[in-house]
Amino acid sequence: MGRNVSETLRQVQAFQLVCASKGAEATPSGWRPGKKTLKPGINLVGKVWEEWTTDQAFD
Repeated sequence: MGRNVSETLRQVQAFQLVCASKGAEATPSGWRPGKKTLKPGINLVGKVWEEWTTDQAFD
């Protein structure tokens, strides 16, 4: 069974950012350090794909 160390590191960095922001920022799927984050709240409900598109993930 293989392990993807790069993906594990990316996930740890995402968790650290969310913790450091005390939940004021969220990291969408495929987020990388330095990329756009999301601001959680009622205005984001049902509109994530207007803010974050799949072409932004993992680039």
